[in-house]
Amino acid sequence: MYKAVILGQRQAGLVEVPDPQPKENWALVKVHAAPMCTEYKLWLAGRASAFLGHEAAGEVVAVAQPGRVQVGDRVVAQPLYSCGQCALCIGGDFIHCQQPPDLVEFLGSLEGSATYAQVLLKPDWMLSKIPDGVSYELASLACCGLGPTFGAFDAMGVSAFDTVLITGAGPVGLGGVVNAKFRGARVIVAESIPYRVERARLLGADAVIDPRRDDALQQVLDLTGGTGVDKAIDCAGVVAAQRLCVDATRRRGQVAFVGECSDELPIRVSPDLIRKGLTLRGAWHYNLALYPQVMQVIQRSPVVGQLISHVLPMSRVQEAFELSASHQCAKIILKPWE
Repeated sequence: MYKAVILGQRQAGLVEVPDPQPKENWALVKVHAAPMCTEYKLWLAGRASAFLGHEAAGEVVAVAQPGRVQVGDRVVAQPLYSCGQCALCIGGDFIHCQQPPDLVEFLGSLEGSATYAQVLLKPDWMLSKIPDGVSYELASLACCGLGPTFGAFDAMGVSAFDTVLITGAGPVGLGGVVNAKFRGARVIVAESIPYRVERARLLGADAVIDPRRDDALQQVLDLTGGTGVDKAIDCAGVVAAQRLCVDATRRRGQVAFVGECSDELPIRVSPDLIRKGLTLRGAWHYNLALYPQVMQVIQRSPVVGQLISHVLPMSRVQEAFELSASHQCAKIILKPWE
């Protein structure tokens, strides 16, 4: 099979490796759509990597034994790898599994774990079937395109009664706009890159503010009658954006953090939590039991297709990385067989 790799300093290309083989309840999936996520950061840093990607949709082409999927099934490959046996996995919160499998020990190699590849291996219980009539490209949005914000909004109970602030309108934040509007919420987006501002508006954002302005917080307060938003979600992974979420959310409101951030956000326990009564939560993915609802968004949202800005052959992965790093895009989908 062919897979995409980062070869060195901002250089990517394809290499050929042996096809992985299914084992026990692990199935072999032919990847038809591989969304790009944060891998461009490795490319920008010039860090070589032979295993890229964690999102995919495709077709089961081989199984080692009868199980939950069979050859010909169209599936979404849920991200990462989990044990399937602990309480978190059994309860559907597999993303938080504390004892993921050792792939090299189990498979003998990491081949089959990357999604920027023509085929991948996955435990059958982590392969969610795609409804008839849903394309592989749209189905792949059930991973990071819609997944993180869907899980956060479900946990916070976002509804048509809420005004929601979304900081950061990259692909994940734009997915948040799709999810929030599907739930009927009023949406305020904080974003400064013109391309992303326009895409947020296209997807239905009711207002967009520039977080670089000194009066960014006041802009949110002015849009909410001085009260603040009911719910906020940070998809930027920047301390200033996280702080805006905390400050712009009303008393007794809720804030979720989706954007990965290595810096520390100062939380003032008394004014932020005790006296304001905020609920703060981390959000990574959705409980597996919610997958049918995620698919309803994909099937019924009138704007979900606009979350995908580019579909490129995997052979053009260098161009795809350049585009992703430019931020002049929404979700980019790679086609490994083209």
